[in-house]
Amino acid sequence: MSRPKKERIVHEPPIYTRFKPVGMRSYILEQAPLTIDEYEAIRLADYLGMEHSEAADEMEISRSTFTRLVEKARKKMADFLVEGKELFIEGGNIHFRGNIIRCLDCGHMFKTNFENEMTKCPVCGSINLLDLAGGFGHGRCCRGRNRGRR
Repeated sequence: MSRPKKERIVHEPPIYTRFKPVGMRSYILEQAPLTIDEYEAIRLADYLGMEHSEAADEMEISRSTFTRLVEKARKKMADFLVEGKELFIEGGNIHFRGNIIRCLDCGHMFKTNFENEMTKCPVCGSINLLDLAGGFGHGRCCRGRNRGRR
């Protein structure tokens, strides 16, 4: 029996979760699912340019696990680009450090932590808010997990 996968730490939920070739309907495309931890590995290594050991520390996993994540994510992104698949970001064994709240009325997005719950938009006062971490089934489980961290 394999040992349980270690939970990975992700900075915050992705703002966009679906990508597809222009002019193609989703239902005819093959799908390329990217887990949130694979997304985070790409963000840290390729977008932010972090060394694998530094990025692995950020995600609280080993460097070799991080390297495997990056390789899997790059393969999926290549499939998306070359073969015209629909790329979508889905769950994984993760917890978020922070959250993003989007106001569905005025469109503003706000970065927040899980300790300070936001119930109305500070710009327009609307209570019509979208919790991006909540869309991945996270929020309460992430509270208090990252107190000593950034």
